[in-house]
Amino acid sequence: MRLKGKTALVTAAGQGIGRASALAMAAEGAQVWATDVNESLLQAYAGVANVRAARLDVLDKAAIDALIGGLPALDVLFNCAGVVHNGTALQATDDELDFAFRLNVRAQMWTIQAALPAMLKAGRGSIINMASVCSSIKGLPNRFVYGTTKAAVLGLTKSVAADYVAQGIRCNAVCPGTVDTPSLGERIAANADPEAARRAFVARQPMGRLAQAEEIAPVVVFLASDESVFATGQAFSVDGGITI
Repeated sequence: MRLKGKTALVTAAGQGIGRASALAMAAEGAQVWATDVNESLLQAYAGVANVRAARLDVLDKAAIDALIGGLPALDVLFNCAGVVHNGTALQATDDELDFAFRLNVRAQMWTIQAALPAMLKAGRGSIINMASVCSSIKGLPNRFVYGTTKAAVLGLTKSVAADYVAQGIRCNAVCPGTVDTPSLGERIAANADPEAARRAFVARQPMGRLAQAEEIAPVVVFLASDESVFATGQAFSVDGGITI
């Protein structure tokens, strides 16, 4: 029970990496608040030990402040919510870039701003941000908006880590490769040739397969736990060899 006695909040916990991480932290003894904008996805948590579900739109600052402000001090905040945009710089629009920055970056800033005061008062806290190897770590084709915003997440992560390192707060980022989530499935299905699109995603993974969400969750648990107490400001790549 590596997380016994800890309180954690996960955004975008309705499916994919967010759900796998919420369940993994709960299994390790944490009291987990699983949040998602899609309330119907949260129904799957009914009866799950150590998990309480709550609707949260991370594009709504007032809703973030109200929910986090009404909870005990968080020991763990996992910012998992985000959006993937497909296209190059010439194909990107202002609206697409603006939306991606609001969801991938500003939403993380808002949740961190809401959680930090109580964390600082308690003298402890682990903030975990969802980034990607597609960021300042590596450029990938047709991911201009996504890679730009995920690079910003790494800058945000390091800035928060630097500001609060002496006050018991840690901030790290998880950087997956391609993960077989419902979100990826939707993007694959939107292609003219879904089977070819899936093969292309697999082909860029040196391991020859896509990751499962349950293979990313242990890294989140590690960063949430005291086992990672000396790690802050780091980008943890879990990418099946993309960045070898």
